[in-house]
Amino acid sequence: MDNIDKRNKLDDSPFSYKMTKDNSVFLGYYGKQVKILKGKETEKFLKRINDAKDEKEEQLILAKITGNFKRGNERKK
Repeated sequence: MDNIDKRNKLDDSPFSYKMTKDNSVFLGYYGKQVKILKGKETEKFLKRINDAKDEKEEQLILAKITGNFKRGNERKK
């Protein structure tokens, strides 16, 4: 995994997720919502998160699921 996160950006834990009562998952990046998962996507996501070994692996899973949403012109916080 060290090859994937060469600049150690995932050590800051920029990604987060929140479950809702209707089994939707909101994925966030520094507190801002970037993606919503529903249905089978939620089930697949929860299985992957539960199988994660540590916090850094969870962050990597969240980063891969959110995909390429950054373009370089985002404002910090």
